[in-house]
Formats: sequence, C-alpha cells, structure tokens
Amino acid sequence: MAEDSDLEKTEPASPKRIEKAREDGDVPRSRELATCAVLLASGLAFWGLAGQMNEALKLNMTLGLRFTREEIFDPAQFLLHLVDRIADLLLAFAPLGLIVLLVAIASPVFIGGWNMSAKALMPKFSRLNPISGFGNLFSKNSLVELIKAVAKSVLVGTVAYLVIVADLDEMLGLAMLPLDEGIGYMESLLFKSTMAIVGALVLIAMIDVPYQLHHYANKLKMTKQDLRQESKESEGNPEVKARIRQQQREMARRRMMSEIPNADVVITNPTHYAVAIQYKEDGMRAPVLLAKGADAVALKIREIAAEHHLPVLESPKLARALYAHTELGDEIPEALYAAVAEVLAYVYQLRVYHSHGGQQPQQPEALDVPDALDPHLQTSPINLMPV
Repeated sequence: MAEDSDLEKTEPASPKRIEKAREDGDVPRSRELATCAVLLASGLAFWGLAGQMNEALKLNMTLGLRFTREEIFDPAQFLLHLVDRIADLLLAFAPLGLIVLLVAIASPVFIGGWNMSAKALMPKFSRLNPISGFGNLFSKNSLVELIKAVAKSVLVGTVAYLVIVADLDEMLGLAMLPLDEGIGYMESLLFKSTMAIVGALVLIAMIDVPYQLHHYANKLKMTKQDLRQESKESEGNPEVKARIRQQQREMARRRMMSEIPNADVVITNPTHYAVAIQYKEDGMRAPVLLAKGADAVALKIREIAAEHHLPVLESPKLARALYAHTELGDEIPEALYAAVAEVLAYVYQLRVYHSHGGQQPQQPEALDVPDALDPHLQTSPINLMPV
C-alpha cells in the first residue's frame, strides 16, 4: 500500500519541475482570456479612433467613385486607382490593427507570462500517433473544451441576437440615412455589439482562467517517488554526499595536523581536549588557533607536539574555552587574551631557559578564564567577538 501511495501524483510540482515545463514550452494558457483581451482592445481602439477612421472612409469612398478618362479606358490605370484606394484604406485602419496586434502578443502575460521555447516548435512523433490522438478526443480535457465551446457559442450568439433585435428597425433603415449619419450610426452599433460580446467573453474568461491554472497544476503534480528522485538528482546521492563530507573532514584534519608544528604551545584538558596556539608579533593582532580536537584527535595533537618538542601546558578550563569558542584559523576571543598572554609569556621564558639556562620559569596556575566561556559552567551566552 505504501508503494502504491508513493506512485500516486499527490504532491504539488516542485520549482524545478515547473521550470523544466517552461523550458519545454508548457505554460498555462487561457484562449478565452486572450480572445477577450483582443476584442476589448479592438472595441476601445475602434471607439477612440472612430473619428479618424470615419473621415478616412468618407474620403476614400469619395475618391473611389471618381474616375478620370484614362482610368476608365485604360485597365492598367484603373488597377492603379484601385491599388491606391486599398492602400489608403489599409493605412486608415493601420493604427487599429497595430493596437490589436500588440494586445494579442502581450495577452499571454496575464496567465503564464511570456515564454519563448524552441522545444515547443520541434516535431514530435507522438503528435502524429493516431492512437494517442484518438484517445485525446475522449479525454476529460476534450470534454471540458467541448462544453466551453458550446457555452461560448450559445452565450455569444444570444448576446448578438439581443443586440440585433434591439436595433433591428434602425439597421433596416440604415440605407436611407445620409452618409455622415449612417456611418456614425454604424460605428455606434459596432462598438455596442463588440462591448456586449466582450462582456459575455469576460464571464467565460473568469471561469476559464481558474480552470486552466487548476488543470496545469494537476498536470504537473508529482509522486513522492518523483520528489525523492529529483532531490537525489539536484542534491546528489546521500551516500555519496556523506562520503564526500567524510573525505573533506579527513583532508581538513590532515591540514590541521600539518599546522601543529608551527604552534607555540599546546594546551590540554589534559586528556579530553587539546588546542594548539600560535602568535607572531609581526602580522598577528592576536593569537590564532591552529588546531583543536577532542578525545582521539586530542591524543594525536599531543603526540605530534611531543614529536616536535612543543611545550604542552595543562589548563583544563582554558582548553575547554578555546575549543568551544574558537574556530580553526580564527583569533582567540578577547575575553581570553589575558589567560593566553600569561601562557605565551611562560612559553617564551621556557625557551630562554632552554637556550641560556638560568632559573626555570614557574608554570602558570589559576589562569583568568571567565566561567561564561567554560562549556562545563556556561549558563548564559556571551559576546566573544574581538574588538
């Protein structure tokens, strides 16, 4: 049962799945919304440009009925006359056509946005498969599209019928009206008819847009197995990632161990923790932590320190504080300056003693380490950033 549920498409599409669909040219689209936008833009543009087009139509009609003697008896001249009239007519309607073209190109941004994909233009053999094509005729989506087409035809047809019936008498008497009055009435009738049809299409678009978004989301739904597979592909196999992290830790540990001989002193817990500190007066603002470790790593740090004859100082509280609050390569916290300075002073005195003899320096005890920095005693956070 668990395997069956993993294979059911119950999960929303991931961002990667949606992006892949967009690359393939698959985005939500509503033809009803695009049609509604184009018709609305056409009606408004027609209303705004009515005066200009009215004058252009009257002039074109007047010039179209005037012929010179050459145009009447010469077919070539007559043809040029017709071409001029057609060119003037196209020029008069060019602004309207340009507005409609721009709206048709921009309308996809309302749902799904612009999406240029060459993959959508590539031929697919599955589109030529008659079996799958026959199956699409009886799919749920085809049924919905059929219902929409019927509803749209009935609604638009009803609206157009009501508009025509309301102005039927005026339309029948249109031929008897003067030219200016007839053209003006025709413009008003076209605008009213277009807006009425657009109103019907707005209702259809309001239903179609949510449906298309819902249909698109359902189409891209994924199974739980798909999500797991995508996670593996994008983030990598967990076992491989764990192996890589392990190798990275080993490499970092080897680099850390190679830095220990450069340390000035190793401070221990004495058995559970060990940290290696370095300080150079030239180029360092404060002592830096070169290495740190617990248990087996701490033992290895002490062994390397012994091999290279580095001073090892037992200070459990200071070792725990440095281990807990300092990362590799970072400066020690300001609150530990005094304690580490006392340790380094002892180390320098010890070097002088081994080089020139004299009185052996006394190992520092009771170092000044705030309780708030000791992880065994810490009860509240403290600001450890050096200033």
